[in-house]
Amino acid sequence: MATNIQAIAGQLQASLDPTQRHQAEQGLKLEETKPGFSLSLLQIVNTDSFPQATRLASALFFKNFVRRNWTDEDGNHKLPADEVSTIKSELIGLMVKVPSTLQAQLGDAISVIADSDFYARWDTLVDDLVSRLTPDNATVNNGVLKVAHSVFKKWEPLYRSDELFTEINHVLSRFAQPFLQLWANEDQVITTNETNAAVLKEHLVTLDLVILLLYDLSCQDLPPQFEDNMGQVASLLHKYLTFDAKAAQTDDEDEAGPLEEVRADIFRVLILYTQKYEDAFGPHLAQFVSTTWNMLTSVGPETKYDLVVARALEFLTTVAGIQSHAQSFNTPEVLGQVTEKVVIPNLSLRDSDIELFEDEPIEFIRRDLEGSDDGSRRRCATNFLKRLMEQFEKEVTTVVLRYIEHFLAEYAKDRQANWKAKDTAVHLFSSIAAKGTATAAKGVLSVNPNVNVIDFFQHNIAEDLTNDSAPVLLKVDAIKYLYIFRSILNAPQWQAAFPLLVQHLNNSNYVVYTYAAIAVDRALYLTNEANEPIIPRDTIVPLAKDLLSHLFALITKDTKPEKVQENEFLMKCVMRVLIVIRDGALPITDLITTNLVNITKVIRHNPSNPGFCYYHFESLGALIRFAGTTQPDKLEAALFPVFMEVLQSSVDEFTPYIFQLYAAIVASSPSPTLSPNFQALVAPILTLSMWDSRGNIPALTRLLTTILPKGAAGIAAASQTESILIIFQKLIATKANETHAMDLLESVVLSFPAEALQPYWTSLLQLLFARLSGSPTENFKLRFVRFYHLVSALTEKGLGADFFIGVADTVQENVFTPIYTTIILPETQKLSRPTDRKTATVSLTKTLADSEAFATRYAKRGWTITCETLLKLLINPPLPTQFSDVIEDRDVEELGFGAAFTPLNTCKQPVVDAFPDVTDVRAWVGRYLKEADGRHSGRVGKFVQEKLDGEGRTALQSVMGA
Repeated sequence: MATNIQAIAGQLQASLDPTQRHQAEQGLKLEETKPGFSLSLLQIVNTDSFPQATRLASALFFKNFVRRNWTDEDGNHKLPADEVSTIKSELIGLMVKVPSTLQAQLGDAISVIADSDFYARWDTLVDDLVSRLTPDNATVNNGVLKVAHSVFKKWEPLYRSDELFTEINHVLSRFAQPFLQLWANEDQVITTNETNAAVLKEHLVTLDLVILLLYDLSCQDLPPQFEDNMGQVASLLHKYLTFDAKAAQTDDEDEAGPLEEVRADIFRVLILYTQKYEDAFGPHLAQFVSTTWNMLTSVGPETKYDLVVARALEFLTTVAGIQSHAQSFNTPEVLGQVTEKVVIPNLSLRDSDIELFEDEPIEFIRRDLEGSDDGSRRRCATNFLKRLMEQFEKEVTTVVLRYIEHFLAEYAKDRQANWKAKDTAVHLFSSIAAKGTATAAKGVLSVNPNVNVIDFFQHNIAEDLTNDSAPVLLKVDAIKYLYIFRSILNAPQWQAAFPLLVQHLNNSNYVVYTYAAIAVDRALYLTNEANEPIIPRDTIVPLAKDLLSHLFALITKDTKPEKVQENEFLMKCVMRVLIVIRDGALPITDLITTNLVNITKVIRHNPSNPGFCYYHFESLGALIRFAGTTQPDKLEAALFPVFMEVLQSSVDEFTPYIFQLYAAIVASSPSPTLSPNFQALVAPILTLSMWDSRGNIPALTRLLTTILPKGAAGIAAASQTESILIIFQKLIATKANETHAMDLLESVVLSFPAEALQPYWTSLLQLLFARLSGSPTENFKLRFVRFYHLVSALTEKGLGADFFIGVADTVQENVFTPIYTTIILPETQKLSRPTDRKTATVSLTKTLADSEAFATRYAKRGWTITCETLLKLLINPPLPTQFSDVIEDRDVEELGFGAAFTPLNTCKQPVVDAFPDVTDVRAWVGRYLKEADGRHSGRVGKFVQEKLDGEGRTALQSVMGA
């Protein structure tokens, strides 16, 4: 059925209304299955009569549709060939004529298409772009350049390869000269229109796109076309660093204008050229250093200049990292000027920083945190100072300490009026005290030997933690100092400081209590050399009830969904406390459960902060993990209904988390059977459509493999076994899901009685052999080998090597021999997990001891090569594994809804060991072979003598104790 453009436009418009969104999204899902849907979206984007919001929604939907449906995992187009061809032929023309808001979405879509098709399947793209460039039409040129940037920017993070440079050379051969000509044209148009504000600003946008493309085209190697014209390139770059036409200025003090954007992007190019192409660019470098210095000493504190200043500081940092250029800074006078005129002005607090602190505290925190504000003036000034420290540590320390003493003296004169002076002093000291890169887990690990971090804390910082009247920003500085240097403090020092942090959770200021939560979280994560916590668990358990109650109160202070989930740092602190106290949560399970359930009910209506949601579900996972074994019924009664509400409300962002938590509930319960709730859940999760969402598959697999050991009998009785195997068939068909398919199949084999699977074995092996005969991944071959050994080892279930061989013969006569000799035996040595190597050892041992096929059909060679493989495994016998209950930390800097899958660390399950009674593997092998020799009238011993050479015979006899 063809698509209906008016109907699609109506549904897109309805999707903008929260009250109609869900129904509209369901309608769009139905429409997108119809032929030509993508072209209908582009037609809506192209139609001026539709409202702008509808056109934007269509462009956004088109971008996401392309992301989901352009190619499969093997790179094959999922859309019909004619639709693919039409999209490519129409998209560029549409891109260059629609408004910029729509161009952004279409540009992203083009980038997705180019990732797959350019240039092998889209070799006309560059010629198409070049043909559309004009001498002076900024609107058209901007559209073309945006497309080019969306395609070429993908090169920067890629590893160098012949394939990559073939693509780049393809582009340069067609694009470089027209690009340089366009740049020259733009320079002429801008120069001619210096007093015409409207024209000037439009063409400065074009110039900025030119600079972005200069970076893209140069990111891997310096194009010869640019190297041959380096004088012209450098001249144009320098011109627009000093370009100061009044018509280009903006009145807005906060928002950067097009000229600021151009300058910031020029500095990005300068950084690249200085780092990678100094031989070619070096002769031009001095003029840029001088211009940058003049700019930094004259630019105002307005927010609109922040990105330019930050990039300029990054450029000087790059220059200072080159030994030959760094020497120009190496005098006390120059270092003093750098500190006074460049570092201190950009490191000191501005009025705009204080406004941000007061008006948008969560944004202040995110920008201020170590490593999260790389583009800020303060961070870049700090990095510049640190780079100088790397070159001239003692000299820089001496100079900067003088300024620190000056600012501390200013503060001492009037503590209330001059508190900013102390803030500057603290940040200067932190900048020169920290060496190396701070880690997210442990902060600064090495310090400047010319300063004393602890002494500075005790004499200048600690007072702000104990003085209630200290300015709030100095309290923040004090907490942040502990946060940054947390690994430098020893255990006694931390045990003295920790109560002060906890106390500041009670502070009424948002930033203060949030920073306190951040520092508490990191302190609780710290361990000593013996991997023992710096803050003992026993000191936290008595505080846990009050600590968690207060954190929950802070989180839920404002009950609107967007406000509840605003502060991920508070929720991360909740998670950390729960992980630390472990079963210490048992006496306060009701308190924790009630709060986490209530938060779930609120945030499910509008999930907006992925980081908060992640830590929230990790907190639920920790609760289940440590309370589920002793209070399974209570937890299930509290959590199961609210989780079901989330699933029924189709909160797609939460669905993978819910499935993982359901799996954790089942796993933690000591009951050998499923509860009625989970029995009722089996049928819905076996619905094939549930497995259509790629993000759900890992979590659903985990849930189903956790359910099977407890519910296999009921599933078999309900005739649902085949449904599970149909899901396996769906998963095994794609490389992306083969691991989950094999996890499911192994769980099926371990959980179901052999007779329940009897009708399906031939079909199962047909699917597996088909994958092996294609182009199997290394992962799939290892998983197949692992599966074979599991089946071969489970002789007690009526399986075993002879069983596998018999089923294989029903697929194809004698197909087992090549699979065994070319895949199973060679790949066995690659098994790395101890449990897998143990299963393989059991499998091979039982094959040698009990297999009739290997004693007769494969006696000539099969028994011998099997024995050789076993002996190689026993050279490094697998050790017994014990499940570690340590929960690893994950610092999630960027979590986004829509990611394929985010595993919960607190919901990790132990690796399944099919043979837990086999502990000393080598001894078990010896005993089993000797017992089998008795059962089979000395057959094992006879084969040892006849089929092994002297070295192999001696080795196996040693294992058998003979």
